Amino acid sequence: MTRGISWIFDMERFDKYWIGIVIGLLLPAIFGLIYIDRMNLWQALSMMSFASGSILNKLLLAVIFPDLALLFVFYQLEAWRLAKGLLAGAIPYMLASLFVSL
Repeated sequence: MTRGISWIFDMERFDKYWIGIVIGLLLPAIFGLIYIDRMNLWQALSMMSFASGSILNKLLLAVIFPDLALLFVFYQLEAWRLAKGLLAGAIPYMLASLFVSL
């Protein structure tokens, strides 16, 4: 009955590719909204034209960092499918950053 807290760290039940994709897509969006709000960048982003995407490019690169940190944690926990899904969820943000910088 009492298994201790070892069930919390049992990553096999969470080691699913689709969970990693969902986390990889939502975590940067949530982090980006918090970052924009805390740094008071709403006005700068609303006045910015998308042709000169220096602020947007830097913002898109900054929101990938939580995904990469979590990717490191999942690799340490050997949750391989979860880590691959997280990386696949971060790819649209990386591609958007490359597209804005061109």
